[in-house]
Formats: sequence, structure tokens, C-alpha cells
Amino acid sequence: MKGAERKMDNTTIAAIATPIGPGGIGIVKISGPDAIASSLPLFRPFRSVREFKSHHLYYGHIVDPEEGVILDEVLFVIMKKPHSYTCEDVVEIHAHGSASALNAILELVLRSNRVRLAEPGEFTKRAFLNGRIDLTQAEAVIDIIESQTKQGLLMAAQQLKGGLSHAVQKIIRPLKDLLINVEAAIDFPEDVEIVLPPGKAEEILREQIICPLKRLLEQYDEGHVYREGATTVILGRPNVGKSSLMNRLLKKERSIVTGIPGTTRDIIEDIANIRGIPLKIVDTAGLHKTEDEVETIGIRLAKETISQADLILFMIDISTPLVEEDLDIYREIRHKKGILVLNKIDLPAHPSSCQVANLFPEIPHVRVSALYGDGIEELKDAIFKTITGQTDDEPRLPSIVPNLRHRMVIKKALSSACRASKNLKEGMFLELIAIDLREAVDGLGEILGATTTRDLLDEIFSRFCIGK
Repeated sequence: MKGAERKMDNTTIAAIATPIGPGGIGIVKISGPDAIASSLPLFRPFRSVREFKSHHLYYGHIVDPEEGVILDEVLFVIMKKPHSYTCEDVVEIHAHGSASALNAILELVLRSNRVRLAEPGEFTKRAFLNGRIDLTQAEAVIDIIESQTKQGLLMAAQQLKGGLSHAVQKIIRPLKDLLINVEAAIDFPEDVEIVLPPGKAEEILREQIICPLKRLLEQYDEGHVYREGATTVILGRPNVGKSSLMNRLLKKERSIVTGIPGTTRDIIEDIANIRGIPLKIVDTAGLHKTEDEVETIGIRLAKETISQADLILFMIDISTPLVEEDLDIYREIRHKKGILVLNKIDLPAHPSSCQVANLFPEIPHVRVSALYGDGIEELKDAIFKTITGQTDDEPRLPSIVPNLRHRMVIKKALSSACRASKNLKEGMFLELIAIDLREAVDGLGEILGATTTRDLLDEIFSRFCIGK
């Protein structure tokens, strides 16, 4: 967004900033020009205060001014602009974390016609609109809130510090300089070789723009699973131990386990932390031929999940003979990343299990006992290495990892930069080259929020909870 588009309404907003549910502390946050004036009449300090200092905690009570009733014992803090999260005047009321107390305090605050309830993500949106953070840092806030592993948290924290912003700005600067030179060469064609020395523009594009953009895309490929996770589907015929394996990976009883084939008839999902990757594990109905209507629906759903899976755990019971259904499943999933899980190693192996290596040569094998936990750590190692492509067990996180939105914009900017480079080499009209460079500049500006549409902003901030 540019210029006037970055302006926002001048209202004062308030919301409960802590999660729903009982807790030791709950916070009501108020931000805007009337944050202080609307909240001070509600606060009765324990000792008289001549003037409230910014960023100081004051102990006292919240009192309903109309009824004179004390609602809660609180800590009260004022943060005067611009030294606050939103760059506006902010007040936080730190109360006891009960829903009734927090809602009562919020209702008192909203009783003023100068304060309204905040929309989802509006505090962070104001921090962005007021220039305290750029859009990548705003997105990092929600990534921190939603992070499910330490690695995902570290990546989000790096982005919040401005890691991606600095990398993108480092590319935009020479890109803008080059665009200025191309436009100057258009205006003064007699000086084109002075403004654009032969070969110099191509070198700048290659070394300072195209190569760094390619590196950012590589870093997405290397690290995005730590933020976005990976969907892993457990497939196999009935009673091979799929539900037992899911429970073992989750370390809890999530799927019902019985000796009766076909117990799992629906899709069951949950999240496990596998070597720092938030793994969405999907337990499915056993794939086999059946006349049972409910099982048939479950099998159809199981097959539909295959297309969405980042990884397939194809399970075989090595204590029983290999059958045609095993081969049918393999044909179904052979185009996907997969691991062959040879289950029930605690039981005597059937002679046909020695054929496994020849029948399924294209995917790695891991031998486990889902019932007793044997081989599960080896399976976790295989999952990690298959998803990340790393050969060791320790996550190697890139310092900067763009998210999916960033990746799409970077690819578009890279395409424009490559087209500009090609057109320069071929001596095309400078006007066309300027168009390509302008598209690349605007695209990268979209990452930072400099050229972002209001609809995109609304979409990004709608992911936030109310109060952040």
C-alpha cells in the first residue's frame, strides 16, 4: 500500500489479549488516541498517583464507576506512543485470568462510546500501518503464535527480527537503481552506453538480483516444512497395524486398536513433532475389496488423501503372506514419496516377506513393531530424511525461510528479472526492459507490504486472533 492508502481510522480499540480459559493472568489491551482517557476512570490505584508514567506497572483495582463495585485486583500499565506495540497510546490491564473478570473489565472499557472491540489481528495491523513493522514481520507474529515445534519458532523469530526484510531490501536496492538507469537511458538515448555500460546491467541482474532470488527459493524448499508441516498418510490393508503405528508416533491413544479388521473406517488426523517437523499424521481405513457400505466410503476417503500427502507410510504385516492387495496399494502410491513400514517384527516372519525388497525396490524399508515400539526411532529418522532430504538427524535450518506467499511473489519477481536479463542481452527495446524491472520491484515490494492491496492485507490479518 502506498501513501494515503496506508492511513487507518483513528478509533480506539480494545480486546482481551490472552487465550480463552482460566489462567493466572489475563490481559485486556486498549490502543488508540482515547486509550488512556477511557481507562483511567476505571482504575483505582492502591496509592495515590500524581502522574502515571509510561511503561510503569501500577497496582490497584478496576472499579465500575457507576456502581462503585470492585471487579478485580489488577496491574495497570500505560505505554505512550510511539513506544508501544502499535505506535499508539496503549493501556494494558493485567487481571486474574478468569473469563468473567476479563469480560466484565472489557465491557466497562467498551461502555465508552470512544472505544470499540478490536477486529482479528487489528493490533498487529496497526503496528504495520504505523510503520513499526513491515508485512513479513507481521506475518512472523502469527507464525510464532501458531508454531508447533522449536524449529518453527526459531524461524519465525528470525523473520520477526527482520531477516527476510533485510534480504529482500538488499535485492530491491540494486533493482531500483538499475530501473532508474534504464529509464534514464530511455530519456537520453545518446548517453545509453554511459548510463548502461555494456555488460554491467546483465552482471548486476545476475549477481545481485537473480542469484539471491534463486537462493531464497532454495531456502523455502529446504525449510518450509518446519513452519507449514508435512502431511503423512498411513496406508495398508486392514489389520496391518496402522492405528497402532499412529498411536506410537503420537505417543497417545488416538486411534482405536482391535484385532478386528476394518476397525478404522474414517479419516483420523493429529499432529506429531518428528525431529522438529510438525507432522500431520493421517490414519486411514484399510484398503481392500469389501461390500460393506461404510467401509467403502472410508476406503474412498483414504484414496483421496493420497493426492494431498507429502509422505506415504505404506504398511505391510510381515507375519502374514503378501497378497495382491499389497501390490495394488503400491501401484497406487509409487509416484509419491514413501517409506515401506514392515510391521509386526515381534512375530515370526512369513516366508513371503523375503520378497519385499524385490517387489518394492523404489522406497526405503524400515522394520518395526508398532505394538511394542521396536524400530520407531529408526522410522522417525527415515521420515525426517525423506521429507527434508538431509542425510543426518539434526535439522539444518536456513537462516531465512520465506513462506508460501513469499515464494509465489519471489518466483514472479525472478521470472521478470530473468526476462529483463534476456532482453538486455538480445538488445530489446529499453521500454520493455523497464516494464520487467518495474514488475520485479513491485513484486518484491508486495512481500514487505509496500505495494500490497487492501484485500491481501485483510486476508493476512484475518488469520490472527482477536487481541493480537
